[in-house]
Order: sequence, then C-alpha cells, then structure tokens
Amino acid sequence: MNSALVEINDVSKKFDLFTALKNIQATIPKGKLIGLVGPDGSGKTTLIRLIASLLVPTSGDILVGGFNTRGDPSNITNLISYMPQKFGLYEDLTVMQNLNLYADIQGVLGEEREEAFKRLLGFTRLQPFTDRLAGALSGGMKQKLGLACTLVRKPQLLLLDEPSVGVDPISRRELWKMVQDLLKEDISVVWSTAYLDEAEKCETILLLSEGNLLFYGPTHKLTERVEERAYLITDIHENKRQILEDIMAHPSVIDGTIQGKDVRLVVKDKKTPPQVPFKIVPTKPRFEDAFIDILGGAPKEASKLAKTIKIETSRDILVEAEGLTKRFGSFTAAQDITFKIQAGEIFGLLGPNGAGKSTTFKMLCGLLKPTLGTSFVNGVSLQKAPGEARAQIGYMAQKFSLYGNLSVLQNMQFFSGAYNLFGKEQKDAIDQMIETFHLQPYLHQSAETLPLGFKQRLALSCAIMHRPKVLFLDEPTSGVDPITRREFWSHINGLVQRGMTVMVTTHFMDEAEYCDRIALIYQSKMIALGTPDDLKEKAATPQIPFPTLEDAFVGLIEQYDKERNNVSS
Repeated sequence: MNSALVEINDVSKKFDLFTALKNIQATIPKGKLIGLVGPDGSGKTTLIRLIASLLVPTSGDILVGGFNTRGDPSNITNLISYMPQKFGLYEDLTVMQNLNLYADIQGVLGEEREEAFKRLLGFTRLQPFTDRLAGALSGGMKQKLGLACTLVRKPQLLLLDEPSVGVDPISRRELWKMVQDLLKEDISVVWSTAYLDEAEKCETILLLSEGNLLFYGPTHKLTERVEERAYLITDIHENKRQILEDIMAHPSVIDGTIQGKDVRLVVKDKKTPPQVPFKIVPTKPRFEDAFIDILGGAPKEASKLAKTIKIETSRDILVEAEGLTKRFGSFTAAQDITFKIQAGEIFGLLGPNGAGKSTTFKMLCGLLKPTLGTSFVNGVSLQKAPGEARAQIGYMAQKFSLYGNLSVLQNMQFFSGAYNLFGKEQKDAIDQMIETFHLQPYLHQSAETLPLGFKQRLALSCAIMHRPKVLFLDEPTSGVDPITRREFWSHINGLVQRGMTVMVTTHFMDEAEYCDRIALIYQSKMIALGTPDDLKEKAATPQIPFPTLEDAFVGLIEQYDKERNNVSS
C-alpha cells in the first residue's frame, strides 16, 4: 500500500519568461510534518499553490490522495486545507463570526459544526475571546484563529505558508505544539517557514533556491554537512562588530553572526578555523549553518552604505524614556517605561504580541503621544519640540510603509523631500542610495511590485537618506529569509560603527543577539533589561542550564507570571 499522500513528479512551473520551479521530485507521507524552506523568491509559495491545485504545473504531475491536480481539483479540495501567508480573516467580525463564516463556506453543519467549534476553541485556547473582534486580537491570536478557520473541516493535508511570520516566540511555540498534535491525528502538514529553528524540528526538509530543489531528506542529514565547521570567537574585549566585518573577509569563512558577547563562524573545511588573535573554540552546528552553507554562504561584502555615512554627536545618551505610559480609555498599553539608550548602541525592544512594545516604540518615535511621561531624542523633548526631535530620527516601519503606487524613484524623492533634502543635496543622497542598494533596474517600477528583499532595501534607504542620529527599526526583517537578513544586518552593524544609534523590535531571536542591550516588555511593563547574555543567565534553570535567547524570552515571562501569581495568592 502506498503511504505517500502527495507525489510530486518532475514538476516545473513557468510564468511568462520566469521559471518559478524546475523539475521538482518529492513525496509527502501520511501523518508527517514536512518543512519547506528557502530564500525569498525560491518557489515555496508556488509549490504550495500547485499542491493545493490553485495552479497547474507547466510540466510534470502532482497527485494528492491519488488525484491529479490537473484534472481533479474538486476532489483534492475535499482533502486539503490551505492557510496562505495573508489569511483572509474578517477583522470587523468576531472570533465566533469568523468561525461560522468558514463553517458555512465548508458546508459544516449541525452537530458536526458544534463538535468542530468545541474542539477548535479548546485546541487554540480562544474560548474566552469568542466575542472579540478579529481586528482586536494580537498577532499570535490572529494566527491561531486563522488556523482554526482552516481546520473547521478536518483535512488529510494541511498546507501552511509561513504561518508564524510576525509572531512572537511564545505564540510560535503554541502554534508548533498545535501542529504537532495534528500529526497525532494522522494529518500531514507542509509548513513553509522563514524561521530555521522551526525547520530544524521537522523530520523532512524540502529546501528550494531559485526554483531548484537543493535538498530533500531528513533534517539532520543537512545539518551533518557542517559538522566540525562551526566555531565561536570568545573572550572578546574589542569591537565585536568590527571583528565580524574583518573575519567575513577571510576566504575560509562562509558565514558569521554576532551571538551575544561572541562571534559565531562557519568555515569551508572541517577543522580549519581562520588564524585570528582571539580565542576560538568549536561549537555545535545548527541547521541554519547548513542552510547558509548549501546556498553558497552569507554575503561577504562589507556595507557600502556605512562607508558613506559618519554620524557625530556630543551626547552619551541619545534616547531617553522617562515613565512613559499610554492609556486607551480604560486599557493601559504601556506603563511607566523607563530606560536610556547610549550613543552608538543597538537597543532591542522585545515582547510578545500585544505586550506593549509597539506602543512604547511609537511613543519614542513621536508617532504616539504618551498619556504620562516624557521622551527625548538627542536631548530634544518629543513632547515639547516634536518637529526638531523627529528630524533626527529615521523610521522603518513593521509593515512596508512606502507608497506602493509610486515608483522606487518617486518614493525616494518624496521621502527625501519630507526630510528637508532639496536640490543637489537631495540628488546626491538619492544617487548614493541607488548605487549602494543596486536599485537602478527598479527605478521606474512601482514599489508594491518589488521583490521583498528590494522592498526592504528601499525602505531602509528612505529611512536614512537624511543621515539620522537615531534609526528606529520596527520588525524590519519580518518574513525575510536568513540570507537577506544577514545583508541587512551588515548594513546596521556598519552604521552603528559609524556613529548611528539603533532601536529595533524583532521576533527573530538570532537577530536580537546583535543588540547590545534588550528591554523585555510584557503586560505593558518592562520586566527585564540587560545584555542578551544577562537575560540568558537570569533565565537559566537546572532543567535548562544554558538557555538560548528564545528560552530566556519564554522563561523570563513565565518567571514573571509565577511571581505575580504567588503575590496575588
């Protein structure tokens, strides 16, 4: 008996002159979790839509439950559920109204509907929120509701296209547990993801790049390719950002990242670390190391952007928050937030969805007026002189905030003008960004049609053309693959080395390792402040003596809840 639920037989897909997938051969067994990973534009979404019979292969065939997607789309629809990247929740409907709508669409009625709702509300822990509007849910809760709507009718195959993008580590773990429970019901799951720690938990991986299948097999087999090739530079007493930039130029190094107080390296050949005047020790390889390796390594070029910028300031403290509080009616979104950000520092603002970090972030950018408290940028009060303070800020929003119906060049002209750049100064700034970010081929293309990586480059260029002293980055790499994130962070590290101060929110914990200090926001309060390694030490337990930053994120929040419950009881 054939145990394969999906058979992908030599499948290619072309769109006009563009080939999205090339000769893909793979199978998806029953009751298994398959990770679908690859850089932006690699073909992941195209493959999922082909399996869902929403697209037809140019050549080759896909069989789902024995039905060919070319001729039996209605039979296949009865076997699958599909949650696309932008799942269509109706934000002006409540949780229960959304569930009812999707049950109507799926034809789930009577006792079957009641049983499904009871199971799904318990499964997602949304029972207390059935009367809440979907638009008022946190990002994690929206994803849970989306998954519940997808599962109103129990499928044989669940297709999830990056379901955890923009979701905090706690909610990601909850989503992951929910999917693991589905496997016990013999449901097969294809999980497309930009989070490689998620991919590492999958039994089998399909790794795509530029439409080609680079790897198909057990996850641990891919990780084995970098055995004895991963190292940590430790005991660093110098500028770790400069050390990373220098070491990436070494021909034997294919990848490098900052990991708290250390620098992590992956080298080309086994047991051949570069000769450096620092302590260098072997470390356990990760799936992400192998991912970067099989794709040819991380970008090695130092940031051209940073070489063009020099920020000078006479102040030691660039950003100050003093008792920042924001209330919306009876709801307190942020309460008594106080900290200082030093010049030339990367400061991270972390927290679960709905914790208050975005509210805090927006008050510090001057986008929200605090109910109480004060904030300063370079000594200028955002409450008393907002225009003067905002002139020293660059802001890159969480969601692509440029004008999609304007061209790349028009966006750059608009934003440079908004920052009071005119004439030759404006032209020089724009020309510099075009050259630095290789935007010339896209100048007259509408911004909304850009590939995700180029949208990010354009957004960053618009945020820094006026040479701000402080750069605010609100989840700047959400949904972006690790290769593109490394390129982005090479620019940020370079800018900080040239005097810029950066404040960032992120749900990528490997990205948070680049921060000099982190404030953890939870239930509207700042519950922890320190370096990434400080937070790990605070979260260490006998069960997890050497926590990752994600372990620390979850553990510190659990500690806070436990202490508060003890006080209240």
